[in-house]
Amino acid sequence: MDLLIAQLLSIAKSMWKHRWTGVAVAWVAGAIGAVVVLILPDRYEASARIYVDTQSILKPLMSGVAVTPNVEQQVMMLSRTLISRPNVEKLVRMADLDLKNQSKAQQEATIDTVTKNLSIQSTARDNLYTLTYRDTDQDSAKRAVQAFVSIFLDSSVGSSRKDTATATTFINEQIKTYEAKLEEAESRLKEFRLRNIQTMSGDGKDSAARLSEMSTQLDRARLEYREAVNARDAARQQLEGERSRSGSNGTVQSVLQESATAVSTPEIDARLDAQNRNLDALLQRYTEQHPDIISTRKLIKDLEAQKRKEVQELRKQAMNAPTVGGVGGNGSMAAQEMARLLANAEVQVASLRARVDEYSSRYAQAMAAVKTAPQLEAEGAQLNRDYAIHKKNYEDLVSRRESANISGELDVASGVADFRLIDPPRVSPKPVAPNRLLLLAGVMAASILLGLFAAFAASQLRPVFHDVNELRAKVDLPILGVVTRLVSDGDRRRQRVDLLRFAAASASFVALFAIGLAVMAILINRQVG
Repeated sequence: MDLLIAQLLSIAKSMWKHRWTGVAVAWVAGAIGAVVVLILPDRYEASARIYVDTQSILKPLMSGVAVTPNVEQQVMMLSRTLISRPNVEKLVRMADLDLKNQSKAQQEATIDTVTKNLSIQSTARDNLYTLTYRDTDQDSAKRAVQAFVSIFLDSSVGSSRKDTATATTFINEQIKTYEAKLEEAESRLKEFRLRNIQTMSGDGKDSAARLSEMSTQLDRARLEYREAVNARDAARQQLEGERSRSGSNGTVQSVLQESATAVSTPEIDARLDAQNRNLDALLQRYTEQHPDIISTRKLIKDLEAQKRKEVQELRKQAMNAPTVGGVGGNGSMAAQEMARLLANAEVQVASLRARVDEYSSRYAQAMAAVKTAPQLEAEGAQLNRDYAIHKKNYEDLVSRRESANISGELDVASGVADFRLIDPPRVSPKPVAPNRLLLLAGVMAASILLGLFAAFAASQLRPVFHDVNELRAKVDLPILGVVTRLVSDGDRRRQRVDLLRFAAASASFVALFAIGLAVMAILINRQVG
């Protein structure tokens, strides 16, 4: 610690030796700094405040119908990117700040200066934005802020409209593309259904399910046919027994002739009824040109032709049935009733035989078509899937286009984002910069520090030893002795005069700056008052 104090004292003594150098440097730096502070041009600040109202009643009302933009985020991003080179160039032209520029270098310098002097401050909680600009000319500052406000408002509206127009154009192009794809898919699906109308079913069942259903119907028809044959044989045996007792033949023949006209086809009638109901349901959803309606009508027509053919065959078989014994016109009532039952049984057997033959033929056709049905079903499923995907995308795009149109109208509608100019552009009547009081104080402090540094630098350039111990430590040699200087009265008087002059120079330096600061403070107070 003692060594450190000794070093500091040695440095102080060395600096004291060059004190006049420090005073001179401080005076010169102070004078230059004061002149610079006094000749700095006054700068005026122009400002304007804008309020962005984002709490609109249209936002909750249009939620889900239109794409409501995040206005807060858009305005915040706009405020951060507003001071860009294109906007600054536009501002310079609008405010006529480039009238004195004679070269491209001057234009670039003007743009750089304007960029540095522009500022935008925001209060995110209150949605208040303050636009400011500083310039040496009051009119130029005001024009710059007016142009800045115009650019801010135009950018907020123009960007939204541009985004909406771009989105609508893109969606319209996609709609045209998917419309062409949808028409192509509909054409392929129509051609496929017309080409395979015989093998397609309107009930939505696949080939395996239809084959299983036909097999079940064929087994049921065979069982009913065997039951009808057994019933017919039993009726015939009973009628033979009755014939041996009564011998009535004419009555049975007449009963058979009457029964031949009562022929029914319940299976075909049931299918016709089901297809007619299916046709009514299809007509409620599609037009007459739809492939399902065309195929259903063709199937109904085929079933009606089959019914007429089967009724004719059954009537012919009933009319040509052999006479069931010699039953006379005067036979018993029991024989007549048995003859009627036998005739009905014959008709039922013929009808069931035709049904079994028809189901057998269909089952054979279904078995033959099973080999190609999976490929057709896979192709049909692929076509239906492509058609469904294109249709869904097309409908979604149409919906999004309407949403985009509504969103575009919502963006430009009044009340969605209301930009209010709270404070119009105005310029301060008194300069806001430079702060000469603070600058002058800074010049004084900097001059004093610069003088101390000059004295220190001079002491280091021309070092002097003030202590024998310092000399011994520096040269690392033995010191034989010390010669003491005798100070006379004249030397003491000169030292006192020198000290007084140094004090006067230093005090006058500080006093002069103090007076300047006081005068500057008085002038500033008068301007504010």
